[in-house]
Amino acid sequence: MIDHLDGAVIPTGFDVPVEPLRRAAHYTGEQGCIAEARSFAALFLEQLRTEWCASVDERIDGAVLLVVSELVTNADRHSNGPYILELTGTDNAVTVSVYDSSSALPRIFPRNPERIGRHGLEIVHALAEQVTVERVPVGKRVRAVLPLTGATGA
Repeated sequence: MIDHLDGAVIPTGFDVPVEPLRRAAHYTGEQGCIAEARSFAALFLEQLRTEWCASVDERIDGAVLLVVSELVTNADRHSNGPYILELTGTDNAVTVSVYDSSSALPRIFPRNPERIGRHGLEIVHALAEQVTVERVPVGKRVRAVLPLTGATGA
């Protein structure tokens, strides 16, 4: 790794790339899974602060927990089996991925403040820098990337 200080290049001797922090948890859909997923994410963020010296303020902390809640809730409601929450982070971003057994891709509905429910993916898109949905051999993966610096979402 090379540090740049006021235009000067200073070799640090640490040229080994550092892997992102990765954690995954498996949920069965039993009562309490969504709360467990939020607790898992909160511990992950604390570990990211400690191991990566990541600056995660309250707003970003809340955004990550809300995205976890929305994606896990969707997996819980719309799949016929267990699901996996995978978190990946560095000092720049956190990626929330949820794998479930349903191959049906989620839909974003047009904004409608009178509609009750079905706002989850709309919320995720508002908070995340990037959202992708793809089919995988066991069903699908929904992935949201949240930057740790600057404003989140739209």
